[in-house]
Amino acid sequence: MVFPRRLSHRARSGTICLVMVLVVLLSGGFGLFRLMNSRTFQFFGGLTDRVDTTSKVVALTFDDGPDPAGAQPVLDVLADKGVPATFFLIGQELERHPELGVAIAKAGHEIGNHTYSHQRMVFVTPGTVAGEIERTDELIRNTGYTGEITVRPPNGKRLLTLPYYLHRHDRKTILWDVEPNSYPEVDSSAAAIADYTVAKVRPGSIVLLHAMYGGRQQTIAAIAPMIDKLRARGYRFVTISQLLRAQGT
Repeated sequence: MVFPRRLSHRARSGTICLVMVLVVLLSGGFGLFRLMNSRTFQFFGGLTDRVDTTSKVVALTFDDGPDPAGAQPVLDVLADKGVPATFFLIGQELERHPELGVAIAKAGHEIGNHTYSHQRMVFVTPGTVAGEIERTDELIRNTGYTGEITVRPPNGKRLLTLPYYLHRHDRKTILWDVEPNSYPEVDSSAAAIADYTVAKVRPGSIVLLHAMYGGRQQTIAAIAPMIDKLRARGYRFVTISQLLRAQGT
């Protein structure tokens, strides 16, 4: 850095310190951004984006809802194909449509916790985390579902308080390694969604799909061909709990 000669030594030193502080702050901010979005690391508790296995198993997961626009169509496709899936439900939506939660549980699918309000679990208090998780747990149990309730943070974002809470309560954080809806050029057609998913899946993959709301018809239409193509490659569909038990097999 070149300083004008008219600046005093003290002024130059102050400018250098300021630049260093800005660099540290920017680096720290970038580090926090990477940390809260990391698929493979968090400070506390178990984090799973896929499992290490040689078995050709894959888990289909559906985030958000339940909403009438997509819940029943998704359930119909899964029933027709005989495929179990895991639904990470939002507490508020489950409170509005308890009958859809009951339908998901009765169909034999796994239900996970996607928090009550779907707010990002970053820079939130321990009380907020406890309320978001426990209120949704209760609503999930009210559906009749009795299995393990894993947790998926909204948008996958979390820092300290949510992972610490889950660690203290021996709860698992579930993310994903295949996400076709995140790319506009893929998300635009059912064929592209199915083809992308099939190309990216590997043994132990967790597929994230958003199919609950209005306007998600392409995703719903992609489910059946996705299943058929993966089965043709020898894959078997399991829930998240079943997938976790396949670790190392």
